[in-house]
Amino acid sequence: MAKLSLILFVLYVSASAIAMARNLGEEYSDDTQFVKASCETTTYPELCFQSLSSYASEIKKRPRQLAETALAVSLSRAKAAKTYVSDMTDYKGITKRQHEAVVDCVEEMGDSVDRLRYSLKELKHLEEGESGQDFWLCMGNVRTWTSAALTDETTCLDGFGGKAMNGELKSLIREHILRVAQDTSNALALINVFASKH
Repeated sequence: MAKLSLILFVLYVSASAIAMARNLGEEYSDDTQFVKASCETTTYPELCFQSLSSYASEIKKRPRQLAETALAVSLSRAKAAKTYVSDMTDYKGITKRQHEAVVDCVEEMGDSVDRLRYSLKELKHLEEGESGQDFWLCMGNVRTWTSAALTDETTCLDGFGGKAMNGELKSLIREHILRVAQDTSNALALINVFASKH
């Protein structure tokens, strides 16, 4: 009798969990689908969806919120990458040229962080439903700063060009900065999608 009760209880809990999962899936599927469809417009759609899908319920099919979230993700990654690269100044066996490239990269990433912060602040400054000259002025600033941040990230990578720079240090830094640059590129694409809706 105890085994039958246990089996029935397990079946009840399983059925309840499946029903809850279906309800949650239905509740958020439109929001998640919006993020997925929007990410298809970016250069790195899989990375975009991976980075932003967990925020779908907060984004709620709002292009502006999607652009803000993409910028916030890029800013967070840029901060982390700057810290990571900064720690590489003490990398074992670092050459003078590599050290100079790392120092330059830290500076570039600092600029990138600042520009992404400005972009996010400016985008948040827009009033919901705002249009007209003020809207386009704000959007121009957001696009310019985000593009400049992407340039900073690319410039960091350029500092490690050439065979003399090849090695583990370059690979480690490249992996982190490339991810930030891809996120920033996606954010810029989503900013453009938001702007195109006005």
